[in-house]
Amino acid sequence: MNTIVKIAAVALIFFGEAFSILAQLMASKKIEPGFAGQQGFLIWMFIAGAVGGVLLVAGYILGYSKFQNIWVVTAISIGSIVIFEPILAMLLFRQIPTFGSGVGLILGVLAIIAAVFL
Repeated sequence: MNTIVKIAAVALIFFGEAFSILAQLMASKKIEPGFAGQQGFLIWMFIAGAVGGVLLVAGYILGYSKFQNIWVVTAISIGSIVIFEPILAMLLFRQIPTFGSGVGLILGVLAIIAAVFL
C-alpha cells in the first residue's frame, strides 16, 4: 500500500507539471501580438494551469508525507519538468531538441530514478 501511495504522489506531480507546462506552451504558441479576440483561449489556459497547480500541491503533500524527505519530492518535480518541457515543446512547436536538451532529458530521468530508489 505504501508503494502505491508513493506512485500516486509521483503521478500527481508528473500530471501537475504536465498540465502547467502544457498551458504555458499552448498559450505562448497561440497568443499573437495584438491579443484581440483571444481572451477566451487564455481563460482555458488559466484553468489548465490551475488544475496543474492543484495536482502539484496534492502531489507535494502526499509525496512529503510518504517519502518524508522534501528533496525527493523536489527532485521528482524538477525531473518531470526536465522531461515534459522538451517533449511538449517539440510536439507543439515542431522543433527538434538541441543536444543540451537531450542530455537534460536523460539526466532528468536519472534524477527521478536516483531520488526514488537510492
